[in-house]
Amino acid sequence: MHGISSGRHRHASAAGSGKLAMKLGLCLCAGQLIAGPLMASAAEAAPVAVEAKAAAPTVTPQVLEKANTYKVKRGQAIKVYAMVIDPKTGKAVSGKASLQYRYGKTWRTWASGTLNKTGRITFVERPGANLTLRTVYAGSSVVRAGVSRSINVSVVRPVSKGAAILAEAKKHTGALYKFAAAGPSRFDCSGFTMYVYRKAAGKKLPHKANTQQRYGKAVSKGGKQIGDLIIFRSGSYGTHAGVYAGGGYMYDSPHSGARVGRHKIYGSNYVVRRLA
Repeated sequence: MHGISSGRHRHASAAGSGKLAMKLGLCLCAGQLIAGPLMASAAEAAPVAVEAKAAAPTVTPQVLEKANTYKVKRGQAIKVYAMVIDPKTGKAVSGKASLQYRYGKTWRTWASGTLNKTGRITFVERPGANLTLRTVYAGSSVVRAGVSRSINVSVVRPVSKGAAILAEAKKHTGALYKFAAAGPSRFDCSGFTMYVYRKAAGKKLPHKANTQQRYGKAVSKGGKQIGDLIIFRSGSYGTHAGVYAGGGYMYDSPHSGARVGRHKIYGSNYVVRRLA
């Protein structure tokens, strides 16, 4: 009786499993569940998601760069011109570009902008120190990113007017004294200062030391700077002229038989005039 009951229970279980399997679209074979026709058709109908990969840019651009000058005074503006083209077709490339400067071993962006219809862009900046510059094209869906060759820009400090006057005076070192001569190869004292201030500062002085002391701005002896005019006097009458060189020295054309050069200020009766 127990054996029959067990058999019936097993048959009932198998039958129940079979009915459940049929409902789910499965068949029971050799103790395993295998997908039936309903599951197979469901699998066939399920769409397979495939991510579409964007096509990589194929064009390598040519990035060109130049400046309107490569040597500027501190604070002076420079213009950097850049152009991006397709080298195969010669046509302009559109998109964004930036001007970068080298800082140590890295590059930093200084300015950015959009290329015009001709693939050009102009950056206007005022460098405060020597710089190495380059233009970077950002790239697009069709054109790869690109970089120009770097350029070097030198920044020089502007020369003061006094320094320019002194430099002009130094140029004539060794020129012989000649009475009433005003250059460019021979000078008397006031002819020398007249020539130097005209060339270096655009100032017109008379050819006479006494009259030159009336020109420019009066400056105290303790406040004199390089490039100032010094007029030595006898009483209040101007007798000799020179260009202050700093440190108690001046450039002058002293007297007959002497040459233009840097000489020690020889007295204390003089006035200082600033013409620049």
